[in-house]
Amino acid sequence: MSQTLQVQFCGILLENPCLLSSASPTQSYEGIAKALKLGWAGVVTKTCAPDHLITADVANRFTVLRDNAGNITGFENIEGLTQKPVAYWETTIRDLKRDFPGKCIIASIMADEDRESWQDLARRMEKAGADALELNLSCPHFRLEDNMGAAIGKDETLAAAITACVKSAVRIPVVVKLTPNASNIQDIARAVVAAGADAIAAINTVQILMGVDIDTFAPLPAVNGHTSFGGYSGVAVKPIGLRCVAQIAQATDVPVSGIGGIAQWQDIVEYFAVGASCVQICTAVMLNGYQIITPLLAGLEEYMNRKGLRNLGEITGAALSKIEARERLSMDWRRRSTVVAPEKCVRCAKCYVSCQESGKGAIRFIEQRISVDASRCDGCSLCTHVCPQGVLALS
Repeated sequence: MSQTLQVQFCGILLENPCLLSSASPTQSYEGIAKALKLGWAGVVTKTCAPDHLITADVANRFTVLRDNAGNITGFENIEGLTQKPVAYWETTIRDLKRDFPGKCIIASIMADEDRESWQDLARRMEKAGADALELNLSCPHFRLEDNMGAAIGKDETLAAAITACVKSAVRIPVVVKLTPNASNIQDIARAVVAAGADAIAAINTVQILMGVDIDTFAPLPAVNGHTSFGGYSGVAVKPIGLRCVAQIAQATDVPVSGIGGIAQWQDIVEYFAVGASCVQICTAVMLNGYQIITPLLAGLEEYMNRKGLRNLGEITGAALSKIEARERLSMDWRRRSTVVAPEKCVRCAKCYVSCQESGKGAIRFIEQRISVDASRCDGCSLCTHVCPQGVLALS
């Protein structure tokens, strides 16, 4: 175990910062065991619920958004919770702690508004040997009409009440998983921390409708021509995850497990920089397999050696002091677009069109050579982003 990558999360020593999120990859002992052998520091189990609340999953419950190159950038699911009874998870957690005593096993639980159901699940998972509990107050599509998941997580009073009732039932740490679909995630975070939450996990998936088949008008993913609003994940949600983790870190003083769009080691560094103490990963594993842990850890270790860092805690929150209200940003910081690599210009005119039609008109082509009128450029940076060749930069 590399001590460089060790982190502490609500009193639990993790051999590295990477946990598997509660989802399809953590739905069985066999899958979890395979992941732990490959080097994951721990897992959050697929969410278990009282047996009478479990519902079947539909076929065709995933759909994706691709970029122009065909890469999957967004992922939607309408999957439910575990299909296995609570007794299965008691046995599985017990077996995992026996077979992998040095790994972190967090049990994800969910119930409705019945406090006794939450407490019963919590006590059973604790007795089975779970290192911590993660309260799923954030699933955006499972039994919302029964006041479960995000229906609880969007309500400060209800979220705090569930947190408090679980805390009163167990001695192990209680982590509350929050939804980005709340009107103000800082208010929810403050409420659950005041109720006793030891840590927060954020984010769960973002509620969306991925698309519509324009020939059949079936919304996607189509289940016999119908669908429901689902949960969005994948690299496209990383900016939302970073925003939420930063806001939570600014508003509370408990550890945060950062989730959302993590696919490479650089993403982990970014989450730590905005306040995370560990991270959870799911969609990248679903698309590429448990083995992604190897390049993630190798990249992190190389980065830390290059930066001369002794541990990841040294960068936790490093970017937070640099995030402030827009009105406090320097209006005197003058930068203008500059032609830095004229030889790379292919005269596609994307910069010209975007500048003209965004109201500035600072880009010119004189004798087929690109130029920037500094008197008209206000440094918005749009041209530097649309240029496919890196011809322009702010300076």
